[in-house]
This record gives sequence, structure tokens and C-alpha cells, in this order.
Amino acid sequence: MGNLGEALREELNCESAFTIGGIGISESVVVTWIIMAAVLVLSLLLTRKLKVEHPSRRQLLLEQAVTSLEGITEGILGAEGKQYAAYLASVLMYLGIANLIGIFGFKPPTKDMNVTAALALMSIILIEYAGIHRKGVKRWFKSFAEPIALIAPINVLELVIKPLSLCMRLFGNVLGAFVIMELIEYIVPVGVPIVFSMYFDIFDGLIQAYVFVFLTGLFMKEAME
Repeated sequence: MGNLGEALREELNCESAFTIGGIGISESVVVTWIIMAAVLVLSLLLTRKLKVEHPSRRQLLLEQAVTSLEGITEGILGAEGKQYAAYLASVLMYLGIANLIGIFGFKPPTKDMNVTAALALMSIILIEYAGIHRKGVKRWFKSFAEPIALIAPINVLELVIKPLSLCMRLFGNVLGAFVIMELIEYIVPVGVPIVFSMYFDIFDGLIQAYVFVFLTGLFMKEAME
């Protein structure tokens, strides 16, 4: 079991990959840059020579993929939050790739709590902005005293609890999948880990991406109601 402890320490290690002007750049940031560059290049290649009439099969498949992705987020937010669907679709795509990138030998950025904390902070800012934009500043402040003024401190505390829960849920599930895989490889080193790897490295990674976006959309919908 000592090997498990060493592997866990290695996964939690967030040392800088290199430095720029004395500022350390962690591996999770580098991998995120790689994901961004890959998505940007792929987007430029796939969106070339788009046509209004007689679209190609590639264009039809691309439009179907974009429509499906936005449909997922629009379904969570409803008609009121349609303008935020593009952001949530982008987060869903990033998290999906980030959780799957371990298959290609990279360390998933979501194993760095700094990344999950930053995503959670961005989500809570968007949640509160959606509430203020929908209700106005005055009604937004009044909402903390609903249904009764007595629970106002609890409602204010939720401003901290929500991002913390989003951060720890994503980080804990991704790290928990790693620990389970290490235990399986320790007990049954041949054959069985491949089957479970298909679940934890692919299916579970996509599920966690969806859960994060779903909860963000759900909190936004609550803030706007």
C-alpha cells in the first residue's frame, strides 16, 4: 500500500513545470494551454468553407454536434438563461477533454485543486451575475432574506458553500477514481484494470463534467427565479 501513497502524492504534486519571468507555470496550466490550442486549431479547420446552401456532410455533422452541446445547457437553464448556454457549453467541452486527456499520457488538470477552485469561482460569479441581471440589485439583496429574514446569514453563507461544494465535488470524484484504479491494479494487476479503466477514464470523466455544468446551471436557474 506504500506504492499507493507514493502514487497519490505524485498525483497531488502541483510543482511548476517551468518558470516565465520568475513566475512558476504548473503542469495543469500547460495541459490547459494544450487543450485550448487543440480546440482552437480544430475549430479553425472544421469551420473552413462553411456554406448556407448545399452544406457538406462535415458541416452538417459539426452543426449537429454544436446544436446538441448547446441543447444540453439550454435544457438545464431554460429559456431565461439561454444567453449563458454558450459559456456552459464551453466549460462542458473543456472539462470533458480535461478528464479524458489522461488516456493520452497527460495529467488531467482537474486533479489540481487550483483548477477546480478557479472553475468553481467563475461559476459562482456567473450565478450571482445572472441573479442580479434578472432581478436587479435591490431584489437580489432582498432575496437573501427570503423566505424570512432570520435565515439571511445562511443564505449569505451559501455564497461560500456553493463554490466550495462545486470545487470539492469535481476534485474529489476525479481523485477518487484515480485511487480506486490504483487499488484495483494493486489487487488484480492483469486484465481487470483495463475494464475499469474504460469506465473511470472515459465514462466517469464525462459524467463529472456534466454534473459540474448541471449544478452550475441549476444554481443559476435558482438565482434567476
